[in-house]
Amino acid sequence: MDFQLNPIYLFYPNLIGYLRIIFALFSFASMPTRPVAASVWYFLSAFLDAFDGYLARKYNQSSRFGAMLDQLTDRCTFLGLIMALCHFYPSCIFVFQFVGIVDIASHWLHLHAGDLTGKLLTLN
Repeated sequence: MDFQLNPIYLFYPNLIGYLRIIFALFSFASMPTRPVAASVWYFLSAFLDAFDGYLARKYNQSSRFGAMLDQLTDRCTFLGLIMALCHFYPSCIFVFQFVGIVDIASHWLHLHAGDLTGKLLTLN
């Protein structure tokens, strides 16, 4: 059986996406006992988010996979932070849950807004 890795998975922006996932996991693992280290890992992950899109455009390495990886990484990183905050501040759990729901809903609406607009235009 011949296995060949699709080069899309090795595009520079996608490599940054994988690194962001690793940094986020380090952050989540550090949160209970090492809050400063957790903050550093989390902010490194967030900082790298600014560069994946730039590199995708600079090297003409935009892909649907990369766009979905970026969105998924953003959502998982943010919601992981929300879950940690729920754990550390249980009296504010409703606020954190609400923020998480708004985040998911707004990104879902943004993702599907074009579909909705197209369907509405088709009805006219």
